[in-house]
Amino acid sequence: MARYILRRVLLALPALLGLVLLTFVLTRVIPADPAATLAGDAATPAQLGEIRARYGLDRPLWEQAVTHVRQVVSGDLGNSIFSGRPVMEEIRFRLPATLELTFVALLLAAGLGIPLGLVAALDHNGPVDHLVRVVSVGGLAIASFWLAIMLQLLFSMEWDLLPLRGRIDVAAGAPAAVTGFFLIDSLLAGRLDQFADALRHLVLPAVTLCLPGLASIARFTRSGVLETLQKDFVLYARAAGYGRVRLAAIYVLRNAVTVTVAQIGLLFGALISGAVAVEAIYDWPGLGTYAVQAILAADYKALLAVTLVVGVVYAVVNVVVDVVQALIDPRVVEQVK
Repeated sequence: MARYILRRVLLALPALLGLVLLTFVLTRVIPADPAATLAGDAATPAQLGEIRARYGLDRPLWEQAVTHVRQVVSGDLGNSIFSGRPVMEEIRFRLPATLELTFVALLLAAGLGIPLGLVAALDHNGPVDHLVRVVSVGGLAIASFWLAIMLQLLFSMEWDLLPLRGRIDVAAGAPAAVTGFFLIDSLLAGRLDQFADALRHLVLPAVTLCLPGLASIARFTRSGVLETLQKDFVLYARAAGYGRVRLAAIYVLRNAVTVTVAQIGLLFGALISGAVAVEAIYDWPGLGTYAVQAILAADYKALLAVTLVVGVVYAVVNVVVDVVQALIDPRVVEQVK
């Protein structure tokens, strides 16, 4: 297992290097000029040249790329061109908010999608199966920004049940920062009032973000269970008199869920990217909001940092998912030897 984990980690490193170089090139080919944004419309050519020299924008592209890779390897992501603050400070403040939202959405998607897919497969071509398929198609078709607005109108403005925006009420105050996850930090501090308030703020963004993932997980689980039900060992277990619930929950699901677990790793990246729109609508202080501000300000340092951090988190999550998949199905390890 240790060899398998090491192999997965080493395979992730070239992907991260490619991500660093690709995003660097993309930030240089976009028409926005960071120096012009900083200097303003009334800047003279001399002022523009001074700003470009200060931030190294006047150097050859290859030299800027080498400098950028060197800074990334050393852990220095530079200062924000727009705010002047170290980018890592901004990332450290905002990353826990995005991760908390993404993990809760992923937990909802998996916790609801896997049982729905299992029940749909066991009721193949029945009413429940048709209902799950309709929900799956709808979950993939509905735009996140439209769903977010509709949920705000209904649950926040019409019924006044849940908060409209933000991460926690000002009156409740943020819990003492330990992990950066408000749900965990409030429990560690013994503040159930803060936990309840943070959870209420999290409901609408998490539900909005999880819907496409829930639909995908339900569809993959259904397909995997249907395929597993045709295996010889399932037919033998049926002939041996195993109950339907025991057979499905213990034997069928474990063999069918390996593909779903692999899909969860891919969905994590989709949820991170989908969080940009969701965070902007719900005024959630995470990386998505920060990325939007960086785009509007042409702050390429911040954009590069956000892309790199999300890429690292995505790579780590996929390694964890690969390990979980190997624990569920040991044949995965044997296939890579």
